Amino acid sequence: MFELAALITYVAVVIGLFLIPGPSVLLVITRTVQGGRKVGVATGLGVACGDLLHTLGAALGLSAILMTSATAFNAVKWAGAAYLIYLGIRAFMAKTGTQKGLTLPAVTPRQAFFQAVGAELLNPKTAIFFLAFLPQFVHPEAGSSLVQFAVLGLIFSVLSAVYTSLLALAIRPLSRGIKGLSKLRRWEGKIIGTLFMGLGLKVALQQR
Repeated sequence: MFELAALITYVAVVIGLFLIPGPSVLLVITRTVQGGRKVGVATGLGVACGDLLHTLGAALGLSAILMTSATAFNAVKWAGAAYLIYLGIRAFMAKTGTQKGLTLPAVTPRQAFFQAVGAELLNPKTAIFFLAFLPQFVHPEAGSSLVQFAVLGLIFSVLSAVYTSLLALAIRPLSRGIKGLSKLRRWEGKIIGTLFMGLGLKVALQQR
């Protein structure tokens, strides 16, 4: 279905894209620092799942609607921004103890996973990226376009899951260091909340 050279090129481009920090990477880092390795990995898997669903949306024409309709783009954009800002406000407003430091609401890997799926799905920039990027590697004469989209999306999602999992494992020592400093722990909620709200604003300010 795909030529080896085309697949190698595709994988190389995808890896290069991962090395450019974006909202998804920042989301994984933030969650890892907040909840630890399992939460970070679960967040990365949620992002990868969201990417896979975006691929299906691109194949079925959803992304085309987002690209051609300013109303649809803005609706999804503001929904995604509001969701991220909501998560940020929750973390920012969390109460801190006088001796035990930060007492953020517990975030389980399951919660982190579904929150990451929601955040990735509500980012219209991701949908438009898949619409513009994937078709370059889809050739109707090589077989079903839908199947090709699915395979490319699966490869992208697997690489994304591997990359974010390695990232979560790599910054685990940073997480331990932050939690070991009581003074920083008092500000952890403010820092995490600010990061989430910053992500929301970044999505909100995106241009078509």
